[in-house]
Amino acid sequence: MVDVEQLSRRELLAVVVAQAELIEQQTARIEELSERVAELERRLGQNSRNSSLPPSSDRFTAPKPQRRTRSGRKPGKQPGTLGTTLELVGDPDEVIDHVPATCGGCGAGLVGAAPAGVIARQVHDVVLPAVRVVEHRLHKRACRCGTLTTADAPAGVDGPACYGPNLRATVYLVVFQHVPVQRAALLIADLCGAEVSTGWVSAQVARTAEALVDVEKLITTLITLAAVIGVDETTVNVSGDKQWLHVARTDLLTAYHLHPSRGRVAVDEFGVLPTYPGTVVHDALAVYDAYPATHALCGAHLIRELTAVAEAHPDAEWPVQARSALAGLAALADQAKDRGLHRIPPSAAAEPLQLLRDAVRVGLAEHPRAPGRKQSKARNLLQRLRDREPEILRFATDLAVPFTNNGSERDLRPVKTQLKISGCHRATTGATAWLRIRGYISTVRKHGDDVLTALRDAINGNPWQPPQPAPT
Repeated sequence: MVDVEQLSRRELLAVVVAQAELIEQQTARIEELSERVAELERRLGQNSRNSSLPPSSDRFTAPKPQRRTRSGRKPGKQPGTLGTTLELVGDPDEVIDHVPATCGGCGAGLVGAAPAGVIARQVHDVVLPAVRVVEHRLHKRACRCGTLTTADAPAGVDGPACYGPNLRATVYLVVFQHVPVQRAALLIADLCGAEVSTGWVSAQVARTAEALVDVEKLITTLITLAAVIGVDETTVNVSGDKQWLHVARTDLLTAYHLHPSRGRVAVDEFGVLPTYPGTVVHDALAVYDAYPATHALCGAHLIRELTAVAEAHPDAEWPVQARSALAGLAALADQAKDRGLHRIPPSAAAEPLQLLRDAVRVGLAEHPRAPGRKQSKARNLLQRLRDREPEILRFATDLAVPFTNNGSERDLRPVKTQLKISGCHRATTGATAWLRIRGYISTVRKHGDDVLTALRDAINGNPWQPPQPAPT
């Protein structure tokens, strides 16, 4: 350690300068580490309530959801609501009579005793399926001209011995119910008695997908004709590599597109947004803004971001006020829809809209713009709330536009469920086939039609198709 009492004035000044430089370096380093700690704490505190993370990713440290307030009603069916009791049918498939043999009182025999009434009790059960073999004989006929003609085999009868469309439609188990291929084969054997192989089950996915190529194109085209659509994207694991799954959807249609890229190349290749003229709801991903559609931003994303900012800045009032104002506008939109209106009346929207704008103004004052391009999460959110107000409030001025893009997230969720079970898709071709069938099934279900029938029709060469709008 230097004895400062023995240093000259010049040496003391040099020590002071060196210490000042060291303090400056340490201050900068402390600021850098503080920012890093804050960012790590922010990431650690992310959960499904304050970010786009799914509920399944919530850690044990995630805060418990707020308890619902007591309604004062008992659990279960409420008085006055319609019941769902299993009803007796008027024409049962089978009737079995049970006649008492002896008296329950004295024990005397009841043979020949007078009937005194009947109590009917019906058991509703399913008939276990069994393999039924149908032989198709393709007859040959010899013409006088010398030509030998053989009758054409029906659709799907493509070998000396093959499984029919009912069994092939069990591809539903793999694509919709997320049953692994090996377990699907076992399930088919246990329920139907057909000892199919795992290779056969996998082949049905590819075969069914091939029959749906034109339907997939039709669904994508119909989405481009819809007035309001939702788009979203997520990552998927394909043979160990990250790829991006894009979805475009309406309340009646679902289409998927798999691509290595998240950006414009992928969106262009999907073919929905490049010429789409309607309103597209999304989460503010920059690539979507490059397209000429009318844009609407997802309110659920904003609510989660405001929740995250409120948790990061517990003393700030503006994020809570902005979140409450957005939720209030969403409730007004629901009320206006119930009244058959096309927008929230301006007089009703005035107060929550002013609260939202006041909150943004206060927040911008509390989080001034920092030098450079990189800004804080709070600042970026505030700038979006200020600069993109028309897109954020599209749901309030056009009630055909939903407040959230949750429909797109719901259509992506089954894909994540599949990946949790299988880990990954083994190849791009298999993933594409799986997604094509999934989009077909989703669209069929949205129309309220029977999925197994639609799959059988596709296997037989006559796939179900969504209704098409009348030409104008």
